[in-house]
Amino acid sequence: MAERMREPRKPVPSSSEDAAGPAGAAMGTWQSKARGIIDGHAHMGSMDGQDAMLAIRRAAGIEKMALASIQDPQAGTGLPQSLGMKFRHPASFYVFAGLNHAERLSRMKVRTSGLAEQAGCFARMGCDGIKMIEGKPTSRRQLNVPVTDPYFADYWAAVEQRGMPVLWHVADPEEFWDPRRMPAWARQKNWGYGAGDVRKEDLYAEVDQVLARHPRLKIIFAHFYFLSADLPRAARFLEGHPNVCFDLAPGIEMMYNISRNPEAGRAFFVKHASRIVFGTDLASGLTVEEGRWRAGIIFRWLESGDVFRVPQGADFLLGPPEDGVIRGMALPREVLNGVYRENFIRLVGAEPRTLDVNMAIAECKRLAAIAEAMSGRPAADTEAARVAAMLAEGH
Repeated sequence: MAERMREPRKPVPSSSEDAAGPAGAAMGTWQSKARGIIDGHAHMGSMDGQDAMLAIRRAAGIEKMALASIQDPQAGTGLPQSLGMKFRHPASFYVFAGLNHAERLSRMKVRTSGLAEQAGCFARMGCDGIKMIEGKPTSRRQLNVPVTDPYFADYWAAVEQRGMPVLWHVADPEEFWDPRRMPAWARQKNWGYGAGDVRKEDLYAEVDQVLARHPRLKIIFAHFYFLSADLPRAARFLEGHPNVCFDLAPGIEMMYNISRNPEAGRAFFVKHASRIVFGTDLASGLTVEEGRWRAGIIFRWLESGDVFRVPQGADFLLGPPEDGVIRGMALPREVLNGVYRENFIRLVGAEPRTLDVNMAIAECKRLAAIAEAMSGRPAADTEAARVAAMLAEGH
């Protein structure tokens, strides 16, 4: 595969300032010269944001995106708009479908399919994988069911048997459990955890149990599995579980943690080059400028030896420039090729799967009815119903 990109440079000496100044305000837009980049972790809001998402993808220099589709059963959102993007742009968007827990959340007032049946439906519909948010402490507050519970047992068996890739968010940065270390932007999002929340190590212990029972699961752990502050532990985890990978969607703390010792970070990426998947967490709600900055700082961190900061124009979840310094790793071209494209293709496929439009219409109508039952809002007013109508009209 022929790809053109910057020749990696040797890492520069540590510094607390970008060459353009301490805030990195003049760092310019870093554009990767790689071709065929696949973003394994992005999010689609309302279909009203279709043009914005396409513009962000083009501006970032990304060929294909995997849409992580977290379902909100009460609103009828999450999966429908991702199906809409796959329908309208079949060569450009993969869909990782989130699970629907409406039955459990409504205390059996609403009936839904079991999780294993949902996984089978996603596969037959043409979804490319499954997105799991079950593992993030805020989701645990809502559902309050460990992934080791019998509620998930048939699901794990079905996903393992089908070989479906799973993009799974587990835990959060360790500083979210420590109010003295929590960044201000996270505090504003109410992402601090206390005595009433599940502990990070308990979440990891649950994952260990799942992987011990189902060692053939194909898991991409989002946000570097929040192990960037402990690369030896991250290495042991990858070595102990040969079918799992990490993605690079920031968590800006990932770059700050690894930037404390960029030589060790580079060695980790080189050694585990086949186990790391590119991701950005780009979303249709960002401006084009914010999208370009978000992707650009990841490209620059991977490809260059620069020392820099998050730019002033970056989105809120990356925090302000003064939060820390990022030191590039100047990764070899063969490592970048794997991270940007080849590892995702090995796990998911070179092209998005074909959508079964009739199944997608039926699923969107079902999700609209569930949303109406849970919220009292007319089904016709939901995003799910809008997408169902769009699919029917264009089919």
